[in-house]
Formats: sequence, C-alpha cells, structure tokens
Amino acid sequence: MTDTNTSNLCEQIVRAHFGPLTAKLTAVLLHRGRLPLGQIIRFAGLKPRTARAAIIALVQHNILWHAQTDADGEVFEVNTEDCLMRLRYGRYVWQAEQLFGKAGAEIVQLILDHGKLRPPEIISQLSIYDPIKGPSIYSQALHKLVEASYLKPSTVLSHVSPRDTRIRYEAEERAEIPGFPAAKQLKEAKQIAAARIRREEEEAEKIGMKRKAKDQHGSRAGKDDVFFRVNCERFNVHIRNKVIEDAVRERFNDHAAMVVRATLKSTEAKQLKLTDVRSDPTSLASVVMQLCEDDDLTEGLATSSKNASQISLVRDYCGILASADNPTPVGRASSFLSVNGSKVQVEFEIVMTRLRRRILEAITRERHGDEGVRIVSLLLSTGKMDEKQISKVGMMGPKDVRPLLSAMAADSIVSLQEVPKSADRNPARTFYLWYVDLQKAYTVIISNLYKTLYNISRRRQLEEEESVLRAILDKRQRTDVSQDEERLLSRNEREVLARWEKKREKMTVLEMRVEESVFILRDMGAFAVTDD
Repeated sequence: MTDTNTSNLCEQIVRAHFGPLTAKLTAVLLHRGRLPLGQIIRFAGLKPRTARAAIIALVQHNILWHAQTDADGEVFEVNTEDCLMRLRYGRYVWQAEQLFGKAGAEIVQLILDHGKLRPPEIISQLSIYDPIKGPSIYSQALHKLVEASYLKPSTVLSHVSPRDTRIRYEAEERAEIPGFPAAKQLKEAKQIAAARIRREEEEAEKIGMKRKAKDQHGSRAGKDDVFFRVNCERFNVHIRNKVIEDAVRERFNDHAAMVVRATLKSTEAKQLKLTDVRSDPTSLASVVMQLCEDDDLTEGLATSSKNASQISLVRDYCGILASADNPTPVGRASSFLSVNGSKVQVEFEIVMTRLRRRILEAITRERHGDEGVRIVSLLLSTGKMDEKQISKVGMMGPKDVRPLLSAMAADSIVSLQEVPKSADRNPARTFYLWYVDLQKAYTVIISNLYKTLYNISRRRQLEEEESVLRAILDKRQRTDVSQDEERLLSRNEREVLARWEKKREKMTVLEMRVEESVFILRDMGAFAVTDD
C-alpha cells in the first residue's frame, strides 16, 4: 500500500484518463493493497463484468500488476510508478516529434493511448489516410524508435510485481547460506537477487528483437507478434539532460549551456538509464562537432583573443564547468563536468545531489526563513550537533533556535538523535543531537508535492465541470460550432472560454514546475539513496 497523497494522486490520474468506475476500483487496491478479483468486486461495489473490463484496461496500460499466490490465487496490485509517469506523456510525445518527426510522435502517442501494440497494428491504424506511402514511412519511424530503445517489448516479467520476484530470489539465496547468516552475507544475497532480476529482464526484452540481414548493417527490428510499449526511462534521460542544461544556464550563461548540451548530445545514444553516475567519456572534438556553425562562444567568455578557435573556447568552458581553478572537495561538489586530458564527462550524480539539496533549501526558506536554511546548511556541512552548538556556531539566540528546530522537525527537515550517557536512558543524562536525514526529508517533500499535484488536477476538474463552462465546452465540441466559433459563439461565451483557457494554462505551467521538482527528487535521485 502507498501513502495517502500518492494514493489520491494515482486515483485522480486514473479518473481523468479512464473514468470514475475504473478510479473506484483503483482506489480500493491503493488503500487496501493487493487483492483477488472477488474481494475487488465486493469492496468496489462494481458488477463483475465491469470490474473485469476495468482490470483488463488497467493491465493493458501497465497500471496493474498481477501475480499468483498460494493463499488467494491470482491477485492484483497497482503499479504506482507507471501510473505517475502518465503525467509526462505529453512531454514524451513532444520529445518524440523533436527526435523522429511527426511519424515518430504519432507512433508514440498511439502506443500511449493503447498501452501496448504490435507493429502490424501500429502501421495499419496510422496508414488509414495514406495507404500507399504511409506503411513505409511509419515502418521506418518504428524501426528507429525500437533501435534507439524508445520502445521496448512488453514481457511477462513487466506484468509481475518485481517485489515478489526479489523476495523469492532473496529467500533462495539465504537458504544456501549455512548456519546463521551475517549482515555481509545478507547484503550479498540481496545483490545477487537484484542481479538475477536485471539479467532476466534483459533476456526477456531480447525476445522482442531480432537481427536483420547483413546488408542492413545488422540493425534490429521488432517481431510482428511482439507487443511494444513506451520505454519511459529513455525519454526521462532527455528530461534529465534538459534540467542539467537549465541549471548550467542559471549558474553561468547561455553559451556554457550550449557546451553542456553538445557534450550530452555527443553521448546521447549511450545514455539509456537514469542511474548512470556520469556520462561516457567524449572528446573535445566530438563536442565541437555537436555545436552549430553560427554558435559564437566568444560572447560568453571575457577573453582578449578574438580569433580563438572553437576547440580552445570549448576547452576553456569545460575548465570553468569542471571547477579546474578550485581542485578541492568544495570545488568538485560545485562542478558540472570532469575533464581528464582531452576527455570530458558530465557528472550526473554530483549535479543531481546539488539540485536535490537546492530544492530542500528552497522549501526550508519558504517555510522557516533564512535562519532555517542556515541551520540546514550548518548541519549538512558539520554533521550532528546539539542545540547549544547550533546556537553558538550559527550565531543565533538560544530562544530562537529551540522553536525553530521544533518547527523544522515537525516538517521532517531535521531529525533528532538521542545518545544516552547511561543504560537507564534518563533524559537528564542524555545528549540530543540534531541532524538532517536527507532521505526522510526528500520523502516527505515528494509526498507534499504529490498532494500539490492532486490539488491542481482536482481543481482543474471541478472548475471544468462548472455548469456554465461545461455547457459552453459541450457546445464548442459540436461539429458546426468547431468550424466557425467566431460566428456561432456569442461574445460572452468567447470571453468565458478565453478566461478558462488562460486559467488552465496557468495551472498547467504550475503542474509542470511541480512535476519537475518531483522528477529531480525521485527519478534523478535513483542512484543516491543516501547523500553524503
């Protein structure tokens, strides 16, 4: 089961995409956990036929897992991660159009609308209006999407909860350990189980690929009987790169962002996962090749040489972005790149750690002011400290520190560690040390951001269902009105629509900003469960 805010958001997403009956069934699974079909029907109060249809639709769209248990038989569980990914579907379609043109965007949109499809079904549905040239155009676009891993085959393992597989594999590994297992052995058993799961997933996905003839350079194409789904992680890589580019632009200037964008683009084909600590090494010459001919990098540098070559300018930018003038731990923590000779790498983990902490500091400043940010920075740089040390080092009054620490602890920004002097744990003989538990703080922030996303979506839905606006929207959807809105809609109706579209645009922009914060804290922190 998930927490309340995540459950509410997932339910709202399903309601917006699949309707109220499917949302009612999803809410039962979110709040009660995995259940068999009989209990789902009883708790949801739906007819068996309706419940089965809703489950089939959710399984088709990768929102439900199903598993076989000894006690209850087949049970169903909500895949909250894929459900939350639906907030980015519009961005995925836009990204596909930027990379593969209109045909690629139409394929991605069609698969997102249907959950998963086979290649003949994709080509036949999209080639209705152009049966002569359409099949070849969409076949080429589909081949490019599969070749670049933007589409992946849907396997049996993708419909089973990975938690069940991990628990079973860990139990098998622990059973092979003689005697009472030590902590190191248990850790190794978990690592072996995780490696087995990854290996099985990779082998299962290879089933949907086959080698083509040698005259086609050994490229891969999907089998006609394999269902393909969108690989969200591959699209998330582009979102991550855009976030890093924007961070460089905010820290330095547009020309430095151009260099980082070119560096990321030179290794983009090998960036398949968000868990990469850093990008693959690339040469300065490759970075220069990714720059446009009209990009003038001299405008972003204060240099005396006006005829400097492009590669020398890129080298200077890389030195600045790598903090080459500050070879200390502090300088490395503030860098974006690492330079080793003529090779350049983008440090994903360092940048992501810094962006996550920046969100933490921004939320702390909003709720507790600059004094709260001062305490957080002090605890992150120094470690655990008691109240008197915080007051002394932070140059704050004791009467101001105590209520501020209590308020920040209530928001899970700081945590308290008890260190007793004696075995009886007498409070009078106990040290109370304050520290920042980053994982706990990030988890609470993500939960609050989910609540914000739910409130935005809920408000948009309620305002759209208002009687006057609903009537105007229904009228605009008529065929005759949609062709000539200026003549068939009154001035008052057009003004109501203009106000609603402006308000919806503001809510959409707010939703995108909040979702970007969620992406930084949740998706981009996949490799950094605990920060130093």
